[in-house]
Amino acid sequence: MKLSFTSFIGILAAAPSASAFTLTMGTGNSFGRVFRISTWGESHGGGVGVQLDGCPPRIPITRDEIQVDLDRRRPGQSRITTPRNEADAVEILSGLNPESITLGTPIAMLVRNKDQRSGDYLENDMSVAYRPSHADATYDAKYGVRAIAGGGRSSARETIGRVAAGAVARKILKMYNGIEVLAYVSKVQDIAAENVDHDTFTMEDVDANIVRCPDPESAERMLERIDEIRKTGNSIGGVVTCVARNVPAGLGAPVFDKLEADLAKACMSIPAAKGFESGDGFAGTLLSGKEHNDEFYIDPETGATRTKTNRSGGIQGGISNGENIVVHVAFKPTSTIAKAQNTVTRDGQEVELRGKGRHDPCVLPRAVPMVEAMVALTLVDALMCQKAQCELFPNEASLDERPNPMGTTARREGGPKKNVMAAAGGGPIGLRVDEE
Repeated sequence: MKLSFTSFIGILAAAPSASAFTLTMGTGNSFGRVFRISTWGESHGGGVGVQLDGCPPRIPITRDEIQVDLDRRRPGQSRITTPRNEADAVEILSGLNPESITLGTPIAMLVRNKDQRSGDYLENDMSVAYRPSHADATYDAKYGVRAIAGGGRSSARETIGRVAAGAVARKILKMYNGIEVLAYVSKVQDIAAENVDHDTFTMEDVDANIVRCPDPESAERMLERIDEIRKTGNSIGGVVTCVARNVPAGLGAPVFDKLEADLAKACMSIPAAKGFESGDGFAGTLLSGKEHNDEFYIDPETGATRTKTNRSGGIQGGISNGENIVVHVAFKPTSTIAKAQNTVTRDGQEVELRGKGRHDPCVLPRAVPMVEAMVALTLVDALMCQKAQCELFPNEASLDERPNPMGTTARREGGPKKNVMAAAGGGPIGLRVDEE
């Protein structure tokens, strides 16, 4: 017997235990558990914004600090981004006192839309025809109505709220442990960055060119490829790599809330994201276990447990190990292009469509601060969850009974432990394994 959704709800309501049953319908506009954001607004509406809940009190954060990240995300930055002219000036509506200190209450931030041109969508075939590989058709299939102008919530303009909240997260991470979250364009089609040191590259290195690749030679070749595609009315995709430095060990959980799983959801929620890798990702499948494993050693200066390599990308068993967290996010070519494509109209007619309006020929340069924001938001949320569950009470075990401190910023009290080789004669330790 098949039950309709209405019948299912009716049965639940009639059940004796219905008073204890709560059905929550998610709408997909919120992210995070403790450090939680909800974004709102459409591309051609009055504005877009975010409500950030769970922010710790007493964090100094100014409007200018938030604006820095929004300026890196905004349109009209260069010839390889959309020419839409928006200042994206943020207004902080709540959550801070007059001295720009967080109150621990919800922080609401608004950016008003100023340069929307709805006529580019409403006064031509784009008002009735679906753009191939865009969200037009699926939004209509889901809701039965859609915001035609600018793509509504499917527009990258929605990410303004994420980036604003991500700037707050960035400040918290820096204050807590000097954590840095930096992303860069690592690949445009088949052109890859070749000389980027994940331990040392800076935001200034990334922003030194309009592609946002800290390898100048690769950046030049990437720019040539983007320009070549742009001039034909087409678009191009690639990969953004993000590195989080100084992340302490212990963030994440071993099963459904693995740190890389949370990061994957965060990054895959960005418009045009189509792939995610943690550490070596798919390249790791070409190696043997011996080649892929990150061997441990004791840092001779700090006494902390470290890894000789970082193919795991700073996460093992779903939990951060204190090394650099490295993720890669693949972005498809922009769907709206100025070339003729076959499509259909809302009423089921086959037509040919040529995209109009202002669009990024390559989303990658503006995706860099979006990826940074989502990684920063995820890390703060994981940090607060770790504090709530595992650090509510101090570990009062003796130093020798605790696990050795782990990671780039960890230090063992008293320095490295003497005679670190546990096996007699320094030989290999035998290990019997019985895993499923």
